[in-house]
Amino acid sequence: MNASMDAPANIDVVIVDYGLGNLLSVQRAVEEMGGTPLVTSDPEQVRMASRLILPGVGAFGDGMTGLRERGLVSPLQAAAARGVPFLGICLGMQLMMGVGQEFGSHEGLDLIPGRVVAVPATGTDGHPHRVPHIGWNTLLPGSAQWEGSVLKDTQPGQSVYFVHSYMAELSEAAHCVAVTDYDGVRIPAVIRHGSLSGCQFHPERSGPVGLRILKNFLTS
Repeated sequence: MNASMDAPANIDVVIVDYGLGNLLSVQRAVEEMGGTPLVTSDPEQVRMASRLILPGVGAFGDGMTGLRERGLVSPLQAAAARGVPFLGICLGMQLMMGVGQEFGSHEGLDLIPGRVVAVPATGTDGHPHRVPHIGWNTLLPGSAQWEGSVLKDTQPGQSVYFVHSYMAELSEAAHCVAVTDYDGVRIPAVIRHGSLSGCQFHPERSGPVGLRILKNFLTS
């Protein structure tokens, strides 16, 4: 699904292909919301993108290996430094952190201060719960305002679809737009730092709520 440098000029969002992630589902969701996506692993297409989506399903270390092998780390960092709208989804959001502690310690893209840690094996009451955290769960306010974020027009308490065993641990609470509650464990669900946004859940699998979040990103 790679594209050459002579791609049509009307592409409005680049979806980064680094060997992990449900690319087709994200592409179709973007198209349904009126976007014109380009799925590519071409470093220059990524570097010069006007809008980026970094999807992902899998382990942190494998994700960074995929980015490095395709020469995508520097282009992603350069695009972020230019201030382009940039959305990380699930593993893609986690890769925006400085360090991932999944099967060892791995350097991330270091775009948002923080690290990626395991979802606790128990709730705050000490009772075990299922990990990975899978299924529909509600979005609740974090420390940052929803207005102006990808959650604008989304109501607290609406549900989205999660599948993950690891979670972001942010260095600054101000970067947390929304959380979800998993037996008392507050998991960052939406994060934001300047033009960078991340969703721990899968908006492309979250029905009308998730599609609206993608639409908000595409029109930001």
